[in-house]
Parts: sequence; C-alpha cells; structure tokens
Amino acid sequence: MKEAVAIYVYFDGACPKCIRDRDNYLLLAKQSAENVIWFDITDREEELITQGIHPTDALRSLHIRLEFSNHESVILKELDAYAVLMQHTKILKPLGWLISLPVIKPILRKLYKSMVVKRLKKSGRI
Repeated sequence: MKEAVAIYVYFDGACPKCIRDRDNYLLLAKQSAENVIWFDITDREEELITQGIHPTDALRSLHIRLEFSNHESVILKELDAYAVLMQHTKILKPLGWLISLPVIKPILRKLYKSMVVKRLKKSGRI
C-alpha cells in the first residue's frame, strides 16, 4: 500500500479507555504521528455518514481513513486499522505485523469484538 499523507483516526471520545489508548499512541509515536489526525466520533453521526462510516460501526470498531497525495482515500477498520497505526511506531511495528497474520487475525478479531461489546454494554451505550 502506498504511503498516506494523512491518517484520520475515528475514536470514541466518550470512552476513557479510548482516550488513554490515543494518548499512549501519541507518546509512543512522537514525530511519526504528525500526519495522524484524531476525530472524536461523539455526537458526530452526520459527519461519519458523509465519510462512509455508519455511526454504530464506528462505536464497535476502530476506523481510520488513509488519505493519499492524489486525494484518494481508503477506510480501514478493526485490526487492519490498528496494524496501520502500529506501523508508524518503532516499538509497535512488530506487533502490527503480528496481528496481521492470517492465523492470528481471526482470533484477535473475535476477542476485540467481545471486549468492545462488553465495554459498550457496561457504559449503557448499547
């Protein structure tokens, strides 16, 4: 995949864990996160829809939009989104590669989805 000029990360700003994850990522990525733009999805349903992301899907899994120099863009979600973000940090790059492996990815996807549903139920959001 070609190099993105900007990466838009759609995150749940009403989720304390999501905010901690964002802050930790920024600490690890430092300058390599300069082209990463964080977009809080809270109460921004119409904006999400114009980006081609269903608001419920945005709550249930991480979405990113890669924007390229030719103004094309692509949206990735779940583990594919995490893998791209991890590729921008030295320390997480090997983990990004690991979670992309065909043997590991389906197992992690199930775990990830169950954790998100549990978090959303606990907070009364689903």
